Amino acid sequence: MSEDAVVGADGRARCPWGLSAAEYVEYHDSEWGQPVRDTVGLFERITLEAFQSGLSWLTILRKRPAFRAAFAGFDPAVVAEYGPPDVERLLGDAGIVRNRRKIEATIVNARAVCGLQTPLAELVWAHQPPASPRPRRIADVPATSPASVALTKALRACGFVFIGPTTAYALMQSCGLVDDHLAACWVPRVAAE
Repeated sequence: MSEDAVVGADGRARCPWGLSAAEYVEYHDSEWGQPVRDTVGLFERITLEAFQSGLSWLTILRKRPAFRAAFAGFDPAVVAEYGPPDVERLLGDAGIVRNRRKIEATIVNARAVCGLQTPLAELVWAHQPPASPRPRRIADVPATSPASVALTKALRACGFVFIGPTTAYALMQSCGLVDDHLAACWVPRVAAE
């Protein structure tokens, strides 16, 4: 696979991963790297990035509607009330990834969101690094960064679990804290806020 932007059937250059499946095209073009600043949206991304660990992101995208149904639209106040019967119910839900540790982590993280003294968006976005040029090639995209290490530490200090620097960096990419679309990618750069 080329590490450079690839031109799709529609004539637009994209990051190479953004052309491998229809779900990826949609996600790449309309969502990945766009700012997410609401609690529900951030909690959803934290949860989905954790569930993706060890799996294909495409698997998570395809199961996303089922995840939303299983976790009450990612309303942290509702998920924070889940108990052992809910864990067992979710372990039986073939629509999601049935991993006990990840399900239990989602509940712990919902409780952490509800217990925050600072809004989740403020906590997460405080770790936005200064804007930098877009990477030219996929090989130029890091898996972690000093900012993702700091975000991991901040989230863990607030009671979040199942998050490390790589997952935190993926969260930063998906929520627009960093812009890792390739330089030749057609997706417009979001102005710094």
